[in-house]
Amino acid sequence: MAVVSIKELTVALEKALASKQLSKEETDRLAERIMDLFGFEDQVVDNRLTPEERDLFYMLEEAGLVTTIEDDVQVQKGKTWRIYYWILKKDQILRLANESAKVSDKEPEADIYETISEDVWKHHDENA
Repeated sequence: MAVVSIKELTVALEKALASKQLSKEETDRLAERIMDLFGFEDQVVDNRLTPEERDLFYMLEEAGLVTTIEDDVQVQKGKTWRIYYWILKKDQILRLANESAKVSDKEPEADIYETISEDVWKHHDENA
């Protein structure tokens, strides 16, 4: 079973919610809140969420970081209860976090040549 760290979740949130333009502090708090809700589990029962937390999970679902499943349970007198669970998509979170790590592993010095304009290169070639 894969384990997601708070740092990996933060990086995944930054990428998945880039359009929301959250600050670093907001993303950190969001990651901590999500980890608090899930704890050491991969799923959260929908019944225990507040309306604000449920809205957060809908936003995460749109971003592809959580999904839902349902389970039918037989209770006394033959009634069936449907229970909804929110599932943390660890594979997606780790993929986003690792993509970001690969980009940041790139040597920053290598990018310097990409920032030099064509005019400078032409001037250099003429003087050589």
